[in-house]
Amino acid sequence: MTAITPRVPPVDRAPVSLDAVVGADPSATPGPRPVRAMALQHIPLSRIVSLELRKSFDTRTGFWLMASIGIASLLATIGVILFAAAAERTFSTFTLATGFPMAIILPVIAILSVTSEWSQRSGLTTFTLVPHRGRVILAKGIAVVLVAIASMLLAFAIGAAGNVVGALIAGTDAIWDQSLAVLGAIVLGNTLVLLVGFMLGLLIRNSAGAMVAYFVFGFVAPPLLELLAFTQDWFRDVHPWVDPNVTQKLLFHGPLVGEQWSQLGATTLVWLVVPITVGLWTMLRAEVK
Repeated sequence: MTAITPRVPPVDRAPVSLDAVVGADPSATPGPRPVRAMALQHIPLSRIVSLELRKSFDTRTGFWLMASIGIASLLATIGVILFAAAAERTFSTFTLATGFPMAIILPVIAILSVTSEWSQRSGLTTFTLVPHRGRVILAKGIAVVLVAIASMLLAFAIGAAGNVVGALIAGTDAIWDQSLAVLGAIVLGNTLVLLVGFMLGLLIRNSAGAMVAYFVFGFVAPPLLELLAFTQDWFRDVHPWVDPNVTQKLLFHGPLVGEQWSQLGATTLVWLVVPITVGLWTMLRAEVK
């Protein structure tokens, strides 16, 4: 025999709300609900900076760029020991030799720290986890400055070791001809050079384009401006006020004096502060793909 299942009549029932399930008054006006972005505002800036520092070492390119700082400083120090005359093996010679590679490597690190969010398409993830782009860019800036300071301290340590080794080879006393003020001026000069790369990364947001722009800015434009100042009398007095490389180079030989600080401030404002402001403004409004 076939069993006959009795038909159950449908029951009209209104949908039950979540508030009714948890025991809340369904007639009450719902209050503001927490927003995830509001919680993200409270992520400490130090945590974002540490994350950006970690990202500088995570990739193979970043690792070898960081390693190249020590390798280049070591090769420059060995070159001074092998090829410089005994009288020229001073601490200033070693610091200048190790400072030249920094002027190339540090801006590249700064450029990649910004452009990697667009070239590697990690910007969607980064700005989703931390939707406040300004804090991310600030953390990147702090991270690259910390890298620059640590790199220069490492270069000074390698140069100091080279100075001692060179003196032992020559059989003379080591010559320490640079004060802390001079070393501080060198760190300031390399930091400004690094911030130029950071500025170009913000403006262009493309790794190859920003690197080409940096080499034009740092190695092509200065000789042309010097030639113009040499051949044109009207430009000779204006040159230090429009060419940032003039006063930045002087920083590698010691602290500036008098009017040189005004020239450095004017060129930094025009070629660094204003472009960074424009780049930050455009980046905050650019579509991340």
